[in-house]
This record gives sequence, C-alpha cells and structure tokens, in this order.
Amino acid sequence: MKAAALGLSVGLVSWAGVLYGVSVRELLGWKVRVEKVQFMPSLQAPADKPFPFLYEICIFNESAETVTLRGRKWIVREENGDTVVVEGEGVVGEMPVFETGDEFRYQSYHCVASSAVVMGAYFGETEKGERVFVRIPEFALELI
Repeated sequence: MKAAALGLSVGLVSWAGVLYGVSVRELLGWKVRVEKVQFMPSLQAPADKPFPFLYEICIFNESAETVTLRGRKWIVREENGDTVVVEGEGVVGEMPVFETGDEFRYQSYHCVASSAVVMGAYFGETEKGERVFVRIPEFALELI
C-alpha cells in the first residue's frame, strides 16, 4: 500500500489530529505483527456496530535506532461501505520507547457493522527528533 493511501502525503502527515509540515520516513526494522483477531460477542458494542472484534498487536524494534511511539492512524473499511479513521496519541494510553530488541504488546477491540479490513500506521520519533512510521499489516475483521 502506498503511503498516500494512509493519508501520509509528501511533506505532510496527520499525527494525532495535528498537521505537521515535516517529512516522515518509514523506519526499516521497526515492525508490527498482528498476533490475534477474534470475534468476541461477549464484549459491549453499540447497536449500530454490534460486532466487536478483539485484536492483539506486537510492535517490535529490530532497527539500530531508538524510537518513541507518538501516535497512530487506523483506517477501518467495512464491507457495507463505511470507513472509519481512528487517530490519536500513543497507543492504549502509552507512548512506549523502543530500543533495539524491545517489543510492546497490547490488546484492544473495535466494533463494526459488517466485515471489515483494517490498515494503518504507528508514528514515532527517533532520538535525533526525526519523524518515522511503521505500517500496520492489513488484517480482516471477518463475520462468518
């Protein structure tokens, strides 16, 4: 997927709802793995999006650079045509720092009205103040 498809236009990135006129590069070696996606009908869901999915993410750093996760942008495209963009600071209330070899795991959930595809990116900052990103591998929230 091209960076522009994620809203990462050249020289301009939407980061936690604020536009910065700076360049952002993909940090090779900073990686994301989607480890679990599960339909969880026992979780609370609104009437208009009655299908909750639990997901588990592992973010890890195999690069030589230390990076602090500063924000995220998720794009959820539902089969019914709805698209939701989720942006914010950090992840699950934290801004983890990744030295070489570090990883951060978390669980969260998202509610949908129909099957969906999820994609996006995490945004970070190196010790030198350079803005970087890592793509979230596309995954499905699939109603069977």
